[in-house]
Amino acid sequence: MNSSLMLIIITTALVNNVVLSQFLGICSFLGVSKQIKTSASLGAAVIFVITIASAVANLLYTFLLKPLDLTYLNTIVFILVIATLVQIVEMFLKKVAPPLYQALGIYLPLITTNCAVLGVALTNVQDEYNFLESVTAGFGTGIGYTIAIVLLAGIRERIDESSIPAPFRGAPVVLLSAALMSIAFMGFSSLSL
Repeated sequence: MNSSLMLIIITTALVNNVVLSQFLGICSFLGVSKQIKTSASLGAAVIFVITIASAVANLLYTFLLKPLDLTYLNTIVFILVIATLVQIVEMFLKKVAPPLYQALGIYLPLITTNCAVLGVALTNVQDEYNFLESVTAGFGTGIGYTIAIVLLAGIRERIDESSIPAPFRGAPVVLLSAALMSIAFMGFSSLSL
């Protein structure tokens, strides 16, 4: 793999983690992270959607929006692409894995409005990534999202087995855990990339 593409993956997954550094996609991050299995499944769906959305958004931007000077439509076009991809994933999971479809519940359609997915598509355009770089950035971002949500799910599973003081039970301890994870991921910013 090209070293610049590997650098994009490391940067998007760890250094500029979409959830823990940019604070995008928090809703599903906090809502689905109760079990590792469900979190990993949502992470896989997000990887798929972000990667494909990055590819399609790049093609639309490069061959349609930019040449026709319609770049002011970036956001609406990218949202339509993301919504379509999420519908495809939702139909696939409903047909192939009904228990997983039920476990993800409302959070699967929420990928459509997940600002992390839209943020990646817009960032790729802003950074003027070519097609391969856009796909790589999308994939790396999805990996970073998956790492973050699975780590939080693992922490939450351990928290459920622990005795926590009453004022910290529930949302406070989850938000505190997410904040500490964010601080830990800031350590990756010192990597000399």
